Amino acid sequence: MTTLRRIRSWLPLLQRACTQSCQRAAPTSSTTSSSSLLHTPQRAAAGTGLSFLQVRTLSLSAARLKNTDDFSTGFNEEEEEEEDFIDDKEVEELFQQQAPTGIGEGQHRVFIVHPDVKWGSRKQHLTTAELMMAEAVGLVNTLDNWRVVDKIILSTKTPEKKRIFGKGNFQALTEKIRQTAGITAVFVNVERLSPLSERELEEAWGLKVFDRYSVVLHIFRCNARTKEAKLQISLAEIPLLRSRLKNEIANFDQQGGGSRYIGGSGETLLEVQQRLLKERELKIRSALEKLRRKRHLLRSQRKHKEFPIVSVLGYTNCGKTTLIKALTGDSGLEPRNQLFATLDVTVHAGQLPSHMTVLYVDTIGFLSQLPHQLIDSFSATLEDIKYSDLLVHVRDISHPETVNQKVNVLNVLKNLQIPDRLLSSMIEVYNKIDLIDNCQFTEPHTLPISALEGRGLDDLKKAVEEKIVNSTGKHILDLQVDLSTPQLSWLYKEATVQDVQVNADEGSAVVKVIISIAAYGRYKKLFTGR
Repeated sequence: MTTLRRIRSWLPLLQRACTQSCQRAAPTSSTTSSSSLLHTPQRAAAGTGLSFLQVRTLSLSAARLKNTDDFSTGFNEEEEEEEDFIDDKEVEELFQQQAPTGIGEGQHRVFIVHPDVKWGSRKQHLTTAELMMAEAVGLVNTLDNWRVVDKIILSTKTPEKKRIFGKGNFQALTEKIRQTAGITAVFVNVERLSPLSERELEEAWGLKVFDRYSVVLHIFRCNARTKEAKLQISLAEIPLLRSRLKNEIANFDQQGGGSRYIGGSGETLLEVQQRLLKERELKIRSALEKLRRKRHLLRSQRKHKEFPIVSVLGYTNCGKTTLIKALTGDSGLEPRNQLFATLDVTVHAGQLPSHMTVLYVDTIGFLSQLPHQLIDSFSATLEDIKYSDLLVHVRDISHPETVNQKVNVLNVLKNLQIPDRLLSSMIEVYNKIDLIDNCQFTEPHTLPISALEGRGLDDLKKAVEEKIVNSTGKHILDLQVDLSTPQLSWLYKEATVQDVQVNADEGSAVVKVIISIAAYGRYKKLFTGR
């Protein structure tokens, strides 16, 4: 019955697909419609045109930054053709249309199963089964109206099999699940279940079965606020929808309906649904590619302003947002003790001890055992890391898995192909030292801090300043200026003035500045004629 209800929900799409197939077959047809999972008047008017994503993901803090209007997108969006526009309503419909069923419907009382792999390539060496179970519990508790009813760690030598466990362990697990009252779902704490495994387990237990991929995606979906985040989540859900589609069609086939052609269109139900998903994926990718180009222009604007970019990254819930708030004094930031509270890149201005202004970029948190498709879907956001002048890796040094978390973060950075110059100059920060008694650290070149209490921040700012001066090629110079000219005011505007020693008798001053090569070239051309 569940499958039949799902099929009924597809009927409008299937009818539309049939109409379009007939139109394609008719020789007198003058236009060809492009199927979509969207049913909006705007799209009908736009025909087959792709949509342009209007989004301002980069919110810039006004704290200690002059002329913040210069950091608006600066694009004349009205010049875009009407067909190249995705409005809020269309993005929202795309986000809500065909969302994975079952996972977000009401409350869930969850039974967590962690397969403890004893050997082979899937065995975890830097953590324990107990710690991985604790993280799985944390993921469930992040979601409102979800709670853990029971949990079990079960050893396995065959994680690649359909049922993951051997026959004896699987039977014992099934009995325990059936005897536990009130369960509505089972969370198998593995990176990704195959469609066949998911179907087998759901049939055996009579319950919805989730893996880490689907649970994390649901957390993302609950926290998504901007167009960019919603589009990237919609793209990441495509593999999940394909898996569910295969299972539903397999169930429908057992009733004799999945292989039938639909309304003379020449396509089976599975083929129609696969095509609709493919068209939806192309639409999202097109919008994200336009977003990627727009972000490139935003980065070019920031580079033109010559404000250094510092990307703050780390494992989820390590305290990145709390640290940026402490460094910038931005009262608009509201850190939350929650996994994946930040899904969008935000930029916040702060000052270093020399009064140099830098832009701190708050990034999405990382997590272990996530499929590469999920990271790929957020590549438009994570791409900003590549174009930074400096990386600051924040570690929750109080967490029992801090070493494993570090390894996971470095692996993600490697997969993102971050330039070696950024990796070699990266500052590693030990955050949350306020939660450790008598903390002693042996790793060199690390900075212990407490972002919450403000401890160690002066040392961190000095380290950031030193690295920025080295990485950006800025120079520290003593310049002789004539106070009767606009030299001094120009330097205040275009460089970082550290000190001014005035000689009143001569009407001059020696100004100590941090200045870029390009700005110094303009200075010499304007005031020395060279």
